[in-house]
Amino acid sequence: MYGYPNIANNYNPQPSIDRINSQMAELEKMKQQLQQPIQQPQMPTNLTQNFQLTPTNREVIKYASSIDEVNRDMVIGDTPYFSKDMSVVWIKNTKGDIKTYELNEIIPKDSKDLMIESLQMELNELRGRLSNEQYATNDDEQLNETSTPKDDGTTRATTQKSKPTSVSRVSTSKTK
Repeated sequence: MYGYPNIANNYNPQPSIDRINSQMAELEKMKQQLQQPIQQPQMPTNLTQNFQLTPTNREVIKYASSIDEVNRDMVIGDTPYFSKDMSVVWIKNTKGDIKTYELNEIIPKDSKDLMIESLQMELNELRGRLSNEQYATNDDEQLNETSTPKDDGTTRATTQKSKPTSVSRVSTSKTK
């Protein structure tokens, strides 16, 4: 009539009907699949679980009161065990071997402490030299006998020895 083709004559609803029917069939299948597990219980499956028994943090300080505690503990690497007072450390490896170490505190020294220690060492060295020096002819007992009167015990007369009381030292150092 006015130049427009008749849309009602060209329209075919069959493809739309087929598409809607196929969608309805898919929905029915999905509905049956959802209802099926509820109606039929599933068979249980065997589950296997693995547990990791090793610690994840290896950077831990461990304390022990005796070497027996260290022996009882299982380790996955070289592990240090410290005593409570931090004076002993045990290091245990994976084979079970244990090494024991003694710890000593290092106290930092200032310049005065170092000077005192140096002087004490020097003093001890000088004392050692004095004790190693030997007297040429006189020793302490001879010095006492020559300079003091002595009672001989029978006549009550005192006697005095006539040896000189000079002291001469012989140095142990070598001279050229």
